[in-house]
Amino acid sequence: MKGLKRNKKTFYYYLYDGKVPVFDDDGNRTGEYVLGYHEPVECKGNISAGNGDAQIELFGTGVTYNKVIVLDDAKCPITETTLLCIDIPPQEYVPNEVPNHDYIVKAVARSLNSVAIAISQVNPDEDKG
Repeated sequence: MKGLKRNKKTFYYYLYDGKVPVFDDDGNRTGEYVLGYHEPVECKGNISAGNGDAQIELFGTGVTYNKVIVLDDAKCPITETTLLCIDIPPQEYVPNEVPNHDYIVKAVARSLNSVAIAISQVNPDEDKG
């Protein structure tokens, strides 16, 4: 399945890098952790306008999502821990800080030639971590 170039929209994703320990001013571990993410990566894909009946069966009935991204790159590393910037630009990368994002990945369905990603918009009033 190849996506038409004119239907592709640019978005950015942040891959999860694990929990990073927090250190105090003296270099000692505090016992706390923050979520670590890699620098944003630019990507292009077909992003649906909203969820529809035809897409519900793809991810099952228990997954709540707003949109679906379809990529023609089956090797795309996006997983359920990835953060997305679709309607907002990515912020300047700051290590050991959860980046500003507007969507999260709810489910990923891979086939031989494409990837379908169910995404859900985050509430800007909630903690984005």
